[in-house]
Amino acid sequence: MTLPGYHDTMDISSQTSRFIAAHRNQDVRDLALSAKRVDGLDLPFALDQIAGWQTACRKLPQWAETDGIVYPPHISMEQCSSQLAAQYKAGIARRVAGAGGAMVDLTGGFGVDCSYIARGFSRAVYVERQPHLCELAAHNFRALGLPHMDVINGDAEDWLRGVVDSRAASADSAAVDSATAVPIALIYLDPARRDAHGGRTYAIADCTPDVLALKDRLLAVSPHVMVKLSPMLDWRKTVADFNGSVGEVHIVSTGNECKELLLVLDRGSHDAIRVICVNDGDVFGYVHDMKTGADSDGVVLAAAGEKGSQGGSAEPPHAAPEQPRYLYEPNASLMKGGCFALLEDHYGMRQIGPNSHLLISGTPAPQFPGRGFVIETIAGMGKKELKRALAGVDRANIAVRNFPLTAVQLRRKLKLADGGDVYLFGTTSVDGRHVIVRTVKQ
Repeated sequence: MTLPGYHDTMDISSQTSRFIAAHRNQDVRDLALSAKRVDGLDLPFALDQIAGWQTACRKLPQWAETDGIVYPPHISMEQCSSQLAAQYKAGIARRVAGAGGAMVDLTGGFGVDCSYIARGFSRAVYVERQPHLCELAAHNFRALGLPHMDVINGDAEDWLRGVVDSRAASADSAAVDSATAVPIALIYLDPARRDAHGGRTYAIADCTPDVLALKDRLLAVSPHVMVKLSPMLDWRKTVADFNGSVGEVHIVSTGNECKELLLVLDRGSHDAIRVICVNDGDVFGYVHDMKTGADSDGVVLAAAGEKGSQGGSAEPPHAAPEQPRYLYEPNASLMKGGCFALLEDHYGMRQIGPNSHLLISGTPAPQFPGRGFVIETIAGMGKKELKRALAGVDRANIAVRNFPLTAVQLRRKLKLADGGDVYLFGTTSVDGRHVIVRTVKQ
């Protein structure tokens, strides 16, 4: 089996290997224009490997440090999970499924998530419809020192159907990996979010495979199922669609950009679910009641994917301020989680307005999971007030929350350049006034 347009992954020519090693720190676009065509050099393949390695240095440093990894074309590298995100999933898998047993990745792709999750299991099965990705994954799993991987070129639904049928034909009630008779402890899926025409889709039912339609079959095969979904989805509606099977929701951000929505399903029936909001090293968890919509038991967690203590506060509660001195903007995962009342209680703060999603405090909270600012002044939108508040300011970083103008429109109105040390927040206060909060970073 060979990659389309590529050499066999185990038979890269010496000329191509030398070219990759000699030029992997150079700009790929310049190389494409300047490289000499010589016999034995597969330049398109070499350029893909150089670009892939450069991306891996940023996203997958452990892979970049491993000799023999073969990378897919650029778009696949940009779309694959980062090392941090894959390790986070691996932590969840270890906690919910325990050590040993088998895990199955039904949407294998480039294999990054599978390679990290698999390390916590005695056996791992990678299922992928595209033959060239199967070949690539099998080669890379060997390079990564993962001898316990089974690579299957097939369809997720067909594989599931085969396991269910084989279990029905046997006396054993537990689904097992047929290659080793190891019980399947966890199934992982990252459904494709493109329709038959290649267009982007976000609805679960439009993804491939349709996890909602397969839910009962998945849970019949494994007691734990982890699903990666689009961060664009409304997580509350998504959880409700699974009709009580979701026990945990993980909202995962990197660099304050929401990247993934992870659901952990099991065979129980859950009215109260655990919501974990992750942004790089900041992890905040709480319990959400699906019937009442109430949030409770907020806690800062010490390690991504690991279970933390219930209740407690990372900061001593402070009285809500009469004269606020500090402004806090929750990180992207907390914004997506929407647990603003819980953050108010947990950190002893209050929102500057009902829908501002900006918290103010009279005392600092250095461990707050988000950005912190020192308030210099708060001004209304009157010309005189703004003139006093912005005296000496010719440039600023501008953001708006619950405000009638966009950040671009507000910048034009204030006639300020971008950048500098001043941060301006346009928002609506508790009494309905439109205000500008002038701050500097804490």
